[in-house]
Amino acid sequence: MTITPHDLGSRYDLDAAALRHFDDNGFVKLPGVLDAGTIAAYEPEITAKVIDLNTQHLPLAERDTYGKAFLQVTNLWRHSDLVREFVFSRRLARIAAELLGVDGVRLYHDQALYKEPGGGLTPWHADQYYWPLAGDRTVTVWIPLQETPAEMGPLAFAAGSHRFEYGRDLPISDESERELQRALAERDFPSVETPYRLGEVSYHLGWTFHHAAPNRSDLPRRVMTVIYMDADITVSRPVNDNQRHDLRAWLPGAEVGAVPDTPLNPVLHRRG
Repeated sequence: MTITPHDLGSRYDLDAAALRHFDDNGFVKLPGVLDAGTIAAYEPEITAKVIDLNTQHLPLAERDTYGKAFLQVTNLWRHSDLVREFVFSRRLARIAAELLGVDGVRLYHDQALYKEPGGGLTPWHADQYYWPLAGDRTVTVWIPLQETPAEMGPLAFAAGSHRFEYGRDLPISDESERELQRALAERDFPSVETPYRLGEVSYHLGWTFHHAAPNRSDLPRRVMTVIYMDADITVSRPVNDNQRHDLRAWLPGAEVGAVPDTPLNPVLHRRG
């Protein structure tokens, strides 16, 4: 059955304050982007696919820091028409393009990040460490699929850190948590951590440093994300093994110096 609630396609009006906050801080939280009915329509299918496709089966106590942070399942849209509707939302993609100040955005990939009850911290990191892309016009929308109070480990941002170049060579790890916690505090970047109401989402740039506290509740923290890139961005030569992996997995067939116009990277919004 196909479900197309109104707010997957309708326009969300960004005001000047939201655009300014994003430019100044490298992130913005937006209220009421999705209504409760839309989340209720898609969450069960997203969760079912996470359960079906998850490959992490070790007990929490036996995992490393990265493994304790969340269950991670990528490109769910390829396994469900219903999830595809959600990931390809014109509403969400248009917001991304307007925040980035670009004519259009294409999909890098989607990613479910489910933090289990008792799941550990997500260390400080910047996403774009992993991406072989020649430019900074990249953004992730972080979509909680339930109310997300402090005890669940909502995403926290270092405001203004998208202009801070130290630590951009660090993958998510105990080292990134230790080094970035120190460096960000020394430079007085405020850490902004607030609960998410149902339907509230955040967008953050690829170079904005962020982390999340452990899930101290007895419920899973269910989050869906979509990563967007400028529709005209080009591929850069990978500088680490993670970027080499991403080039093969998420930009298949794309050449260095070319726009990654592949079947996995469709344009989701173009200003017309």
